Amino acid sequence: MERYKPISLLNLLLSLSEAMDLAGPELVQHQQRTAFVAWELGRAAKLPEARLEQLFYAALLHDIGALSVEEKYSILHGVSEAEFGDHSARGEVLLRKLPFLGDAASLVGDHHTNWEDQKYTISENLNLERQILQLADTLERSVTRGTYILYQQKDLTERVNEMSGTILHPDVVELFNAVSAREEFWLDMTSRRLYPLLLNSGPSRRIEVGIENLFQIAEIFANIIDFRSRFTSTHSSGVSASATMIAKMFGLTESEVVYMEVAGYLHDLGKLAIPNSILEKPGVMTMAEFSLMRSHTYYTYSVLNTIGGLQQIAEWGAYHHERLDGSGYPFHCKATELSIGARIMMVADVFTAMAEDRPYRKGMVREEVTRILKDFASRSLLEKRIVDLVVDNYQEVFFFMKQKQNAAREFYESQFATTR
Repeated sequence: MERYKPISLLNLLLSLSEAMDLAGPELVQHQQRTAFVAWELGRAAKLPEARLEQLFYAALLHDIGALSVEEKYSILHGVSEAEFGDHSARGEVLLRKLPFLGDAASLVGDHHTNWEDQKYTISENLNLERQILQLADTLERSVTRGTYILYQQKDLTERVNEMSGTILHPDVVELFNAVSAREEFWLDMTSRRLYPLLLNSGPSRRIEVGIENLFQIAEIFANIIDFRSRFTSTHSSGVSASATMIAKMFGLTESEVVYMEVAGYLHDLGKLAIPNSILEKPGVMTMAEFSLMRSHTYYTYSVLNTIGGLQQIAEWGAYHHERLDGSGYPFHCKATELSIGARIMMVADVFTAMAEDRPYRKGMVREEVTRILKDFASRSLLEKRIVDLVVDNYQEVFFFMKQKQNAAREFYESQFATTR
């Protein structure tokens, strides 16, 4: 068996957190800025390395439970969580699926809990980290984009100090005052080069992710992509399953099959930039809406391609709307530019979209799916060898897809459906 290439955990989480903030200019770098502030305060508090790492992970992923663009903006502007459901609790549920992020999951679940509502002892049970995360998130959401940060320094500092003894524990506010007295703190927090700053200087720089953890993280991001809407709550799981089965049948290596499964989970990562009002629109999209929708594969590629070692996964995942004749999008790749892995993903996406059930319709019957796939192949849109493989093994591919989608749907219905 081939050896899997290890991936930097810090590189992976920084890039995936970046994907969570693609929704608009007011949200860009929100997760990373919050992580920077939390990291600075955690170092000032002299937290042990292991606790500092968990705090940093929590800050970097703290809004993972905010599943739609609309919800992210409501949180940014202070709208009550009750309007959109408890994103903190959803985030904790998702992160609990990663055993190595246990403490981070707990911190995410409490990152909007005010100190005055708990009156806990700050030195016990991760309470210091909880308060640091709340301060970091509150501070970053208070920054006015487009206004030079040092013009805001005084007002932002005063705002944080007004929360001392109520929303925030006085000890944490004191930490903030010590750290934020340096202009460097503010300039780093709002730097356009914050990503490389954190990548080169942040915690966990030497920790690498094996294939098992990469798979687990990819599955969680498939959840946050799909669970934004009942209309897509199992799509990425289905594409991943279909692509995996086709890859096995086609004879790809064991490592390539695993990478295909990860690519399937992440193929729609760029949809985190698309509002639910477009994703769930019942009628025909306007030209502007369709243009925005077509950008999602570009964002999938641009995010995944920043993760060292995931070039193959980036291409396989992001090329799923390309076509062999160059008529696809967004790169308009021709056949010579499309690998077998990309061609498998293209077929898997089309197959899954037609065969899967949606809340507004049942999946197409086998005869209709195979007719359309063969038509695409005859027009040199999809690879004929792969289409024939799916047609000849339809039941096996279909049932494996349904099995994986049923598991995803069960998790969605048990944990998230009541709050969507």
